[in-house]
Amino acid sequence: MIDLEKVLTDLVKPICSEPESVKVKQMESINENEILLYVYAPNEDIARLIGKQGTMANSIRQMLQVASRIENKRISIKFESL
Repeated sequence: MIDLEKVLTDLVKPICSEPESVKVKQMESINENEILLYVYAPNEDIARLIGKQGTMANSIRQMLQVASRIENKRISIKFESL
């Protein structure tokens, strides 16, 4: 089983200006076929992670979709500021 929290953390920390303040948590989802991941970071880092028109966020989601195919589940990633 893949630790998706660690994979996502390893993806987003190098992008952020304050990598030590970035937190990734897996939450329970209503849908049993869905994995819900939250990324918590300062405002300026959240803006950087989302990118213009969400291009960076979409790229991060696509990379995690590859890992989720092994689990046969859908991944939802939410970005929240601290």
